[in-house]
Amino acid sequence: MFFSVVIPTYNRKPILEKCLQALEHQVFDSSLIDGYEVVVVDDGSTDGTVDWLRQQEAEFPHGRLFEQDHKGPAAARNFGVEVAQGDTIIFIDSDLVVLGGFLQAHATALQGAYQKQGHDRVFTYGRVVNTSNFENPTAEPFKITDYSQAFFATGNVAIAKHWLQAAGLFDTQFTLYGWEDLELGVRLKNLGLSLVKVPEAVGYHWHPPFSLDDVPSLIDKEIQRGRMGVLFYQKHPTPEVKMMIQMTWLHRILWGGLSLGGRLNENTMAPLLRWLIDQGKPQLALELARVFLNWYNVQGVYAAYQEMQHQS
Repeated sequence: MFFSVVIPTYNRKPILEKCLQALEHQVFDSSLIDGYEVVVVDDGSTDGTVDWLRQQEAEFPHGRLFEQDHKGPAAARNFGVEVAQGDTIIFIDSDLVVLGGFLQAHATALQGAYQKQGHDRVFTYGRVVNTSNFENPTAEPFKITDYSQAFFATGNVAIAKHWLQAAGLFDTQFTLYGWEDLELGVRLKNLGLSLVKVPEAVGYHWHPPFSLDDVPSLIDKEIQRGRMGVLFYQKHPTPEVKMMIQMTWLHRILWGGLSLGGRLNENTMAPLLRWLIDQGKPQLALELARVFLNWYNVQGVYAAYQEMQHQS
């Protein structure tokens, strides 16, 4: 088993350094893992990522750098798969820091599943722990908010390369934020692939502590996610997808009710959020902000759906 760790990146130089350093310190059984490479696809970064990586080439002997114009993570991952030399692909994000046994955990779980099922129609999904601790991201404990029910998410997943090719790779129509990995997951499920969760293959997803300055970009992401959700539903018009993208009356009632029809929003909740941040509780502030963020998402879904119907 030879791993190609595919990492799309866009303006993430400080945390990318920690990500790549962690991948250079992997400990594994050579009878199970023949070797590995780290395929970094720079998606048109403007923060000096490419120059820095070229200067630090000796520090990352497993690394291979590729560049593309800014086309988004779907196109970057597809590029990474196309140039990958490994038979097994691991997708992680460039702001994920892994432990030393990361590759071994994925390999052990994959090999065990292959032997148990008698085929390789399976992929592994590791644990992702969110953290805002830049100095020591791996010190963060697993929290209930880190739990994920996603079938196929590119934050930490390993899969035989030929199944990605058979499914058709990522759909580059997903140019805005969200859903391109879960949409591919639907196609992989239709091919009969199953998921094996591997909590031992843990990655620590770093992001800066929440601040009120983040709110406009978070709202924009939710609106984008709504639009891409409708594209997801266009491709797979099933009740399951409809539930995933929050395009149901249940979600309208839930988030409309919790936000008091939009009256609890970024303006009216700002004093409470600011107070929580000042008290050293930015994560709690973010969870409360999700009340109006999800309402923006639901509104974005229905606006995009109405636009789609009007166009058709």
